[in-house]
Amino acid sequence: MSVPTATTTAPTTAPTSAPTTRSIPQALAAPEPSISVEFFPPRTDEAEATLWDTVRRLEKRHPSFVSVTYGAGGSTRDRTVRVTERIARETTLLPLAHLTCVGHSMTELRSVVGAFSAAGITNLLALRGDPPGGPGEEWVRHPEGLDHAEELVALTRSLGPFTVGVAAFPDRHPESPDLDHDADVLVRKADAGAEFAITQFFFTVEAYLALRDRVAARGRDLPIVPGLMPVTSVRQLARMTELSGQPVPRSVTDRLEAAGDDPEAVREVGVEITTELAQRLLAEGAPGLHLITMNRSPATLQVWENLGVTAAH
Repeated sequence: MSVPTATTTAPTTAPTSAPTTRSIPQALAAPEPSISVEFFPPRTDEAEATLWDTVRRLEKRHPSFVSVTYGAGGSTRDRTVRVTERIARETTLLPLAHLTCVGHSMTELRSVVGAFSAAGITNLLALRGDPPGGPGEEWVRHPEGLDHAEELVALTRSLGPFTVGVAAFPDRHPESPDLDHDADVLVRKADAGAEFAITQFFFTVEAYLALRDRVAARGRDLPIVPGLMPVTSVRQLARMTELSGQPVPRSVTDRLEAAGDDPEAVREVGVEITTELAQRLLAEGAPGLHLITMNRSPATLQVWENLGVTAAH
């Protein structure tokens, strides 16, 4: 199958087998584990072709849903909207569109939500986003924008019948004073109308379980989907860790470094680590898994194959 170029005109109707009115909480409540994947918007036409090859390969496994991230400072807003719309129109996949407060006025946020709505996309992930200057910098809200994800949740819910998810941080948000504060923030997002959460990637099952227990202890039954990243490069892991501010256990880095400079060996170890985490999480009752693809399919498909499960869809 040839991969359409970035300039291909999308069909005006979505496949009847993939109604975008399905909600992600419905997928998470199914008896089978939810397996979903994350893409990021490509910055070039060549990268977009690679993404669409990955989309088509993963589509054959019928993930419960797929998410498309939002670039720092809204830098990839147009591509995010376009890629998410195209997934809704041209595939059988259920898209989850990311949306952040960064660099956007209330008017611009309403416009982006309207664009998603016009494309029939009703599942959104509402995020505050990283500081405009990058990780480690001070957060600065747009003078006509929003300051917290819970405000974006409330805004989105006020604009139509959207299902809204949020981010969660098992290893503590970089700006949070402690883990209890993270749980309190997640509860406030739920109170604002969030119906599910997806975590930042992590490598310690106990951290996920502790967050889930803290939220439950506060009286909220919020599905929290673990985000997992099959590591295919030590350099990639270092960069992602820098951007996210999330720690990586020494046990993980030792195993990856033991693979040496052989890219295939590193990939195999990364798949093993992710498979082990995924198996433990599902055994502990996680409602599903969200696999970060980095827009490439082999490692994600191998983890999926190792698990031997069929996603709820």
